[in-house]
Amino acid sequence: MDQTALLVIDVQNIYADPQSPLFVRDFDESLGRINQLARGFAAAGRPVIYVRHAHRAGGRDAGRMFDFTGSAEEIDFVEGSVGVEYVPGLEVVPGALHITKRRYSCFEGTELEAILRSLNVNTVAVCGYMTNFCCETTARVAHDRDYFVDFIADATGAPDLADDYRQEDIRRVVSLTLAGGFARIFDAEAYLEAMC
Repeated sequence: MDQTALLVIDVQNIYADPQSPLFVRDFDESLGRINQLARGFAAAGRPVIYVRHAHRAGGRDAGRMFDFTGSAEEIDFVEGSVGVEYVPGLEVVPGALHITKRRYSCFEGTELEAILRSLNVNTVAVCGYMTNFCCETTARVAHDRDYFVDFIADATGAPDLADDYRQEDIRRVVSLTLAGGFARIFDAEAYLEAMC
């Protein structure tokens, strides 16, 4: 078994909207890299799986997602809202698969593992949003489920956490942490070159 699948995680409007509290600065740059990866995987005949985060109205499926401190917040990522739709600039390659998740991990409560096993996948390449939430969590869970993990850091994105802790810092710290025992870290250009 030697097959790699690309996980394209949460490329949704909520991260591209400048009015959103989750707006990702330089979104178009990371989106361009994600699209390049998807095209590269499709051209190589490798699986591409698009994952989208969504909750039912009222949040009855949200668990601790929006009250992790014990104080309930407004439910976000509601099914049917504009924010949860794929961004218009996302290139969906022919033959790609699609799943919806309701937690940070793409594995929790989804059919992802069954799909990967059916495709004889032993390695997942992770890209999308947010670097330090859904992408990092999925990388860690994939590792714990005995997949090899390739984390394409510059094809991920996250909102700045503070003026002195920006997206670049988040990518760097997440990459260093994952490289310590969970994943191999790449940039998109090098990864695509290595695929050829």
